[in-house]
Amino acid sequence: MSATDRSVDLTEGPLLRPLLALSLPLVGTQLLQVAYNLVDTFVVGRLGDGAVAALTYSLPFIFLTISLGSGLTVAGTVLVSQHRGAGNDDRVRAVAGQTIAVTAVVSGLLSLVGYLLAPTLLPYIGTTPGTEIHAMAVEYTRIVFAGTAFMFGAFAFQAILRGWGDTKTPMYLMFGSVVANAVLDPFFVLGFDGNVVFSLLGLGGLEATLYALTGFSGMGVAGAAVATVISRGGAALAGFWLLFSGRLGFALSLSDLWPDRETVRKILDVGGPAGLERSADSLAYTGMTVLVAMVGTNAVAAYGVGNRINTLVYLPAVGLAQGVETAVGQNLGADQSGRARRAVLLAAGLGGGVFLLASLGAYAFAAAIVALFFDVSKTAPEVLSMGADYFRIIGPTYVFMGLFHLLNAAFRGAGSTRTALGFSVASQWFFRIPPTLLLITVVGMGAAGVWWGIAVSHVAAAALVGVWFLVGDWDESVVDEDEHGDRSDDEAAATAD
Repeated sequence: MSATDRSVDLTEGPLLRPLLALSLPLVGTQLLQVAYNLVDTFVVGRLGDGAVAALTYSLPFIFLTISLGSGLTVAGTVLVSQHRGAGNDDRVRAVAGQTIAVTAVVSGLLSLVGYLLAPTLLPYIGTTPGTEIHAMAVEYTRIVFAGTAFMFGAFAFQAILRGWGDTKTPMYLMFGSVVANAVLDPFFVLGFDGNVVFSLLGLGGLEATLYALTGFSGMGVAGAAVATVISRGGAALAGFWLLFSGRLGFALSLSDLWPDRETVRKILDVGGPAGLERSADSLAYTGMTVLVAMVGTNAVAAYGVGNRINTLVYLPAVGLAQGVETAVGQNLGADQSGRARRAVLLAAGLGGGVFLLASLGAYAFAAAIVALFFDVSKTAPEVLSMGADYFRIIGPTYVFMGLFHLLNAAFRGAGSTRTALGFSVASQWFFRIPPTLLLITVVGMGAAGVWWGIAVSHVAAAALVGVWFLVGDWDESVVDEDEHGDRSDDEAAATAD
C-alpha cells in the first residue's frame, strides 16, 4: 500500500469507519510517545537513583517544551484539514510549508533559551547547584533542548498529516523512532560496561572484549538525551523527505517554506492559543503536585499511582480528540457544519461508552488496582486506603473527563483555539486548583479533598463545554475567506499571491 492510500476523507459517506480508521493510529502514536520516557527511565535506572533523579528533574521543562510544540502545530492540522475539505490543494501545500517554517523558527529560539537557562531554572525544580545530580540534569536538559528542532519537526509532520487524513504514516515513523531509541539508549548510556543488552543476550564475553578494546563505558545520563535526539531526528528527516517527495498525495517545494506574512499570522493566531492551552495544562499538573505534597508523602504515592491509570484512560481520549479535530476541520472546510457536528456526537458516543466502562471498572476494582502497583506487605495501609479512595471518587468521572476533551477538540478543529484555551484554563485553574486548595486547607479533608477537587473539575468542565457545543457559534471555518476548490488552480494561485 502506498502512503497516498492511507489518507482518510471524512467529508462524504459513512462517518464511523473513517473516524475509527483515523483515530486508532493516533491512540497508538500517543502510546508510543510514552515509550520514550519509559525506555530512558529503565536504562538510566541501571546507573542508580541519582541518575534517575537527574532525569526526573529535567522532565518538567521537557514536557513544557513538548506542550508548546504540539500545541503550536495544531494550526497545521486545522488549516490543512479545512483546506482539504474545501478542495484547496495549493493552499494545503502553502500551509504545510509555512507550518514547518514557523515551527523551525520557534524551535530555534526555544533551543537557545533552554540551553542557556537550564542551569538557572533547574534549581527551582529542586536541584542543588554544585552537586552531581544538578550537573547531570543540566547536561541532559541542554542536549534535549539542542535537539528541539527535531522534536518540533516531528510534531509538524504529524500535525500536517493528521489534517490531510493520514494518521498511519506518522504512527509508523513514531514506531521506528521508538525502536531506534530503545536500541541506541543502552549503548550511549552504558557503553560496554554493565550494558543490559549484553547481559540479556548472554554476551558478557563479547562485552568485555569490546570494553577492553575501546574503554567506552557510556555517556551516562547525557547518552539518553543523545539517543533521543538522534531517534527523533531520524523520524523528522524521514517525514520531511516524504512531504517533499510527493508520496503522501501532495508534494511540498522549497518555495512553500518562504515566509508568507498572512499565512504565518494565521498559523500563530490558531496555533498560539493551542500552545498556551497545553502549556497551561502542564503547569497545572505541577501545581496539583504541589497541593498533593501539602497533604503528605502517602498522598503523593497514591496520587502517582492514580495518574498512571489516568494516563491509560486519557490516551484514548487524546487519540479520538485528534481525530475529531480533523473530522471537524475537513467538514467545515467543505461547508458541512451539520456533518461536523454529527462527527463530534458520534465520537462522543463512542468515547463516552469506552470511558463509562473505565469509570465502572475503576470504581468496582479500586482496591485491586492499587494492589497491582504496591507490595501490600511493605506498603503503609494509609497509602493503600488513599489509593482506593482515589479511584472510588475520581473513577466515576472518567466519562466526563473524556467528553470534555472530545468536545473541546471540536472547537480546536474549527480553529476556535482561543475558546478551547479558555475552557482548558477554566477546567484546571478555576474548577480544580482553587476548590482543591480550599478542601485541603479550610475544610481539612486531606487527600480526599484532592480527589474530590479533581472529580468536581471533570464534571463541571464537561458541563461547560457541553453547553457551548449546543448553543455556541463555534462551527465556522477559519478559511472561508480563502479561495475554494471549485476555482481553477490559476485563480487559486493568483488569490493566494
